[in-house]
Formats: sequence, structure tokens, C-alpha cells
Amino acid sequence: MRIVRRPGAFVCGIDAAMDVIGGKWKVLILWALNERTCRFGELRRAVTGVTEKVLSSHLKELEDDGIVHRQVYAEVPPRVEYSLTPLGLSLNAALEPLGLWGREHIYRGAEEAGVGIDTGVGVGVGDGAAADCEAEPQVVAGLGHG
Repeated sequence: MRIVRRPGAFVCGIDAAMDVIGGKWKVLILWALNERTCRFGELRRAVTGVTEKVLSSHLKELEDDGIVHRQVYAEVPPRVEYSLTPLGLSLNAALEPLGLWGREHIYRGAEEAGVGIDTGVGVGVGDGAAADCEAEPQVVAGLGHG
């Protein structure tokens, strides 16, 4: 595993963290891997809408940053599995309060707009996020996450 460090390239800690998790898909990849180790195809199905090229690129970047571990098994056919490193687990723990803030923001936005809330897939990171997300309300009429 090669960890890429870019000292001096950032203004603050938030800037450095956003460099690691920036983009539409990385946090969703982290969320999926927080639940269990996944093969590439499983991740592609778990992160709806991501292309193979982007998923592959993001996994490589997360691996280079020491967030994701790529395990290659010498089998026929070859098998590759992705999991979170201890650093990746700590990143998910750091993102959990952000997920809580997002849920509160969704609820508040729905109440202020007088829009109904539908139980569907929501936003969440951290232990039990998948179960939490499946039961979490999502705002109807475009106020939910993309």
C-alpha cells in the first residue's frame, strides 16, 4: 500500500480531508465498504449510477491515500476484494457527524417546505449505516440527496 502525502499543499485540515473524499462517489464508496468487504461488481451495484471508469479511478485514489485496501487473490478466475483500512474506518467515523447533520437538514427542509417525507434510501456513514439508510426518510420533491 502506497500512502500519498501532500504536505504543504493544503490551507487547512478540512481542505486536506476534502481532497481525500471529494467528488460525488467517494463517500458512497466508503459507506458501502463500511458495511463489508466487496468485490468490484458488488461495489458498482451498491453505488448506483457510478461508471466502471470512475469507480476504478476513485478506488485507486482511495487506495493511494491509504483509505482502501485492495486484496488480490491468486485464483482462477482472479478475485479482487476491497475493504477499509484502519485509516478508512477512522475517516468513516469522522464522517458520521456529517451524516447526522445531513439527516437533520433534510428533516428541517421538509418541515419548512411543508413537503411530505417518504421512507426510502437516505444518507448515512458509520456503523450500521446501511440499515439506517434503508429505513431513513427521504424528502419528496427533490429535497433529498442526489
